[in-house]
Amino acid sequence: MSNVTVVGAQWGDEGKGKIVDWLANEADIVVRFQGGNNAGHTIVVNKKKIALSLIPSGIIRKNKISIIGNGVVVNPSALLEEIKKLGKVGVTISRKNLKISENASIIFNFHKKIDEIREMRRGPNKIGTTGRGIGPAYEDRVGRRAIRFVDLLHDKFLKEKINNALEYHNTILSGLNSELLTQKEVLKEINVYKKSILKYVDRVRPILTDAKKCGKKILFEGAQGILLDIDHGTYPYVTSSNTLPSAASSGSGMPIKSLGYILGIVKAYTTRVGSGPFPSELSNNVGRKLGEIGKEFGTVTGRQRRCGWFDAIITKHSVEISGIDGIALTKLDVLDSFKELKICTGYKVDGRVIKYFPTSEVDQKKLKPIYEVHKGWMKNTQGAKTWSDLPALAIKYVRRIEELLETQVAILSTSPKREDTILVKNPFID
Repeated sequence: MSNVTVVGAQWGDEGKGKIVDWLANEADIVVRFQGGNNAGHTIVVNKKKIALSLIPSGIIRKNKISIIGNGVVVNPSALLEEIKKLGKVGVTISRKNLKISENASIIFNFHKKIDEIREMRRGPNKIGTTGRGIGPAYEDRVGRRAIRFVDLLHDKFLKEKINNALEYHNTILSGLNSELLTQKEVLKEINVYKKSILKYVDRVRPILTDAKKCGKKILFEGAQGILLDIDHGTYPYVTSSNTLPSAASSGSGMPIKSLGYILGIVKAYTTRVGSGPFPSELSNNVGRKLGEIGKEFGTVTGRQRRCGWFDAIITKHSVEISGIDGIALTKLDVLDSFKELKICTGYKVDGRVIKYFPTSEVDQKKLKPIYEVHKGWMKNTQGAKTWSDLPALAIKYVRRIEELLETQVAILSTSPKREDTILVKNPFID
């Protein structure tokens, strides 16, 4: 048996929540390894929609351990609110089934404040952040001034760390003509959640190491998508963390050789939230139709997603740099009523044809998609559970995506329901 690492292979929102939930049925432990509460998964169980932002999707499965790894930046208040909401729909969370890495970094109110002010001042050049403080919290980690959960156990040292952080952030707030922070108000914020949150904090690496020794199956869950990676995404319109599978190692404390099968989640068309390049975007009735049928609204922010045709070039980029072993193709059913479908197979820029996504922001803005046209199947695929349930033209479309990405479709999703899934290859089996 193998472990499995799940990553989004586009700009996020590919349907990772359902796939992770489905795979969690076989896993013993599910680990979230990066991001913050700027990401979200919506899972449909017994006709109930469950929205998750920080807690791994495996939490709704019984007898599983869910871990929030050290690579995640955590807003304790948001996490406790999420725990409360899950309790209302019958999902019981305790120290037994939820662990927070002791060296995960904390998001504070001042992180959110700085995030909001900076984004507002960018005007038309907004990055498209959620304003939840994720970027400033990651900046503190890199700047070696982050306050981690383990620091909450040592009062005197905690005050020193707060003062160190405030010395930096008050300089920024002063330059923004904003009210300065005090140690007292930060301590007050911490005391609101300290007792409630600490019961979930633990040393998670020994748990994962023991699981490995015992042959247990671990599912690593990423947030956002590869195209939002801080190094390899559409910079600067990206998130503040590495979203590649390799981040599962640094974000959990497990060796990179233990990551197992790399499963990339790919939507049958393309969407993106916020600002940034999007060559195959459809700013017309077709794009609006995709959004309406696919219910393309952000789980966390409720923002409407930009929609477009499947872009094979940029998705192939994700597949190659991630070392993806297979893909889970989602939302095929959204395309059921389209007479004509298109796949982007290249770009034109300054009169040249290119088969790659350029890193230059200048070139990215000039890209014109080159399309391959496909006939739509105009039949219902929702709820299909085997290949034989699919129309021939739908199978042809899926096979073309496999061909362009040079990667096998391991899982095919045909609705938001967990049972509407076609399994081609079980990622947990070598």
